[in-house]
Amino acid sequence: QVQLVESGGGLVQAGGSLRLSCAASGLTFSSYHMGWFRQAPGKEREIVGRITSSGSTYYANSVKGRFTISKDNAKNTVYLQMSSLKPEDTAVYYCAADPTAWGKYSAWGQGTQVTVSS
Repeated sequence: QVQLVESGGGLVQAGGSLRLSCAASGLTFSSYHMGWFRQAPGKEREIVGRITSSGSTYYANSVKGRFTISKDNAKNTVYLQMSSLKPEDTAVYYCAADPTAWGKYSAWGQGTQVTVSS
């Protein structure tokens, strides 16, 4: 079955950087579109960004210019490079896999906590 495992979360000061990784297995990774989502306490889950199977990227306005999504098909891994972090970026970050290109995410990771201190 499809398995997604996030790593790289932690505590960072405002203005700092973190890189999250999401290792995928059980799927033809290069054919999937991958998304990063986050959920802050008391808030709904929101999309952070997405990378298509061909490598095109999309970002939410709140992170545009600060976050970068990339992937390594040889390693079945997608990355979320986060820079200029703000306290409002504090959340559990999830990666998800979409085989359809229609935003139908069929597999989710367990999440990794990112905490940004002011």
